[in-house]
Amino acid sequence: MTRRGAFAAALIFGLLVRLTALPLPGTEDVTTWKIWAFGASRHVTHMYGVGGTPPVRGVVNWGSLETTVDYPPAALYVLALVGLAYRQMDPAFADSPALTAAVKIPGLLCGIGLTLLLAWTTRRITGSARAGRWAALAYWLNPATVINGEVLGYLDPLMMLPGIGAFVLLHLGAAESAGLALSTAILMKPQGILLVPAFALAAWHTGGARAMLRAAAAGILATVALMLPFAAIGALPNMWLAFGSFYARRNILSGYAANVWWIANYALRAYYQIPRLGFPHAFFVEVRRIMAVTTFQEVGLPNPRPFASAAVAATAGWGLWRLRHSSDLAAHLLAAAFVVHAFFVLGVGVHEHHMMLAVPLLALAAALRRSLRPVFYVVSAIVALNMNLFYGIGMGIGYSIPRLLLGLDLTVILSVANIAALIWHARIVSREAGVVPEGVTPDSGFKEP
Repeated sequence: MTRRGAFAAALIFGLLVRLTALPLPGTEDVTTWKIWAFGASRHVTHMYGVGGTPPVRGVVNWGSLETTVDYPPAALYVLALVGLAYRQMDPAFADSPALTAAVKIPGLLCGIGLTLLLAWTTRRITGSARAGRWAALAYWLNPATVINGEVLGYLDPLMMLPGIGAFVLLHLGAAESAGLALSTAILMKPQGILLVPAFALAAWHTGGARAMLRAAAAGILATVALMLPFAAIGALPNMWLAFGSFYARRNILSGYAANVWWIANYALRAYYQIPRLGFPHAFFVEVRRIMAVTTFQEVGLPNPRPFASAAVAATAGWGLWRLRHSSDLAAHLLAAAFVVHAFFVLGVGVHEHHMMLAVPLLALAAALRRSLRPVFYVVSAIVALNMNLFYGIGMGIGYSIPRLLLGLDLTVILSVANIAALIWHARIVSREAGVVPEGVTPDSGFKEP
């Protein structure tokens, strides 16, 4: 079989796996997407609530289920389209595997788009079809991306496609389009804001202050356009209230994220179980419950939020400073991935899939710089294991790796490994600072035509 034939077979295999996974139940978030899709397909601008003194939170009902909304409007527009399409198949909007698949399809489509983008960008910069194929398969056959999107049903691909596209567009000289893409990413999922510091660095290197202003202006215009329908009916105060609840809802040390605060959760719970289970048995049980920040404080420990925020800012800031002179696309993607990694490992209130954004960032960076492939493989493995250990291949299905396989809870071992990976990632950032791949122009990061 030729290389092209093997590549095509790999793409088809990946597509079959992803299509097969679409009806799987996913996490509890998938139920939330269904409720939002139902509500948004009827009155998308009413999703946050309308009016009130003070403003009221909108409650979305679907049968006996109800919830509120705390995602930005771009995600609601996408789910509204899903809901409208599903209504054509089933006017009753009954729950079914078909509905489950429907709310995952936008992620599948964005994953396809992202695969094409990585392949095209890599081939354009390197001139190598082989490198382009590697970039495509690094995303398409990556267990982390399959588990995240089609298996568990997260909406990360909807944010990752425009987010990665923003960096590519900057290096193509399209600052306005890049700003529009970045604002779309942020208005899909709040984690998109983690891309802003590295994006600003890339804008400076590709066009100076002018490119930064052009990108910012386009981003602001795109944001206004997406929010205008809500403003027209007086729902903006309700939207701000919903966004404020996003922070309040993060009253947790770690939402199943393999990080510093999951270790703190484990250690504190084990310590208080010693009288019941004895030492050292209290430290060799599964950690199932998420600990609230308020609970952490009730035992006399300080509020971790200021320390976590300072640690994230300091670590991410160091990485950006080290890469401040780097002008190529790979370095800017590496900077963005390092910010995401630092936020995940050191931040409070982070969830099990919030490191996903680092995977496509590192996939493209590693396609452009082979020296980055080891960190790409390690980060991908950590992301995949983090989701699998807590959710398997979906609620009520299982197939997760046994947590006590090695005696100590694997989620704790993974957390320690992730801290070590961040330190290693920092060393790689320091090593790669100032390196310009051969054949790439310092100003644009793209090969001369």
